[in-house]
Amino acid sequence: METKKVVLIEDYEIVLQSYVKIINTAKDFEVIGAFTNCEDALENIDFLAPDFVMIDITLPGISGIEGIKCIKAKLPKVVIIVVSVHENSKYVFEALCAGAVGYLTKSSGQEKILGALYQAKEGGAPMSINIARMVVESFQEEKFDELTERENNVLTLLAEGKSYASIGEELYVSLNTIKYHVRNIYEKLHISSKAEAITLLKNKRRL
Repeated sequence: METKKVVLIEDYEIVLQSYVKIINTAKDFEVIGAFTNCEDALENIDFLAPDFVMIDITLPGISGIEGIKCIKAKLPKVVIIVVSVHENSKYVFEALCAGAVGYLTKSSGQEKILGALYQAKEGGAPMSINIARMVVESFQEEKFDELTERENNVLTLLAEGKSYASIGEELYVSLNTIKYHVRNIYEKLHISSKAEAITLLKNKRRL
């Protein structure tokens, strides 16, 4: 099985090196770049071509949010996971809307870092429990009239960071059925990603 390449962006050197050690203990992942700022990471990101990027929010110079946008512009298929001390909804939703698929708080513990990579590798959206609850509550507060009850349920579970397979297990339907529901959700809402769905929800809450 091909080893997945990981780039880390974390300004606290001790934390950065601890993440490197943790991730390199797994045979499925290898850290190919560890940076303390976005500027250096962006200069090398094209050459490194990582599969995953783990990034902090509060960074010197270019912020993590802007960094996510820049990285996604260069490498649209890269999977980005935020690891931050910040737990407020503003940072969470900005990060997800910028293109991150997951959001971990540093209080979750360093052992969660590797688990998050495996979850993302399987198509999930890893989130700390409190972050997932925040996102789910936002989805539950506002539902789309255009969607069926089942489609709203699927959307809520996607927001919780669950993979298509785990959603199918929870709703007792096949993986193909979940994919069918997701296609309908995107078609009805005229979107093409979960990040766009989150943006729509934010705008809906402001009305």
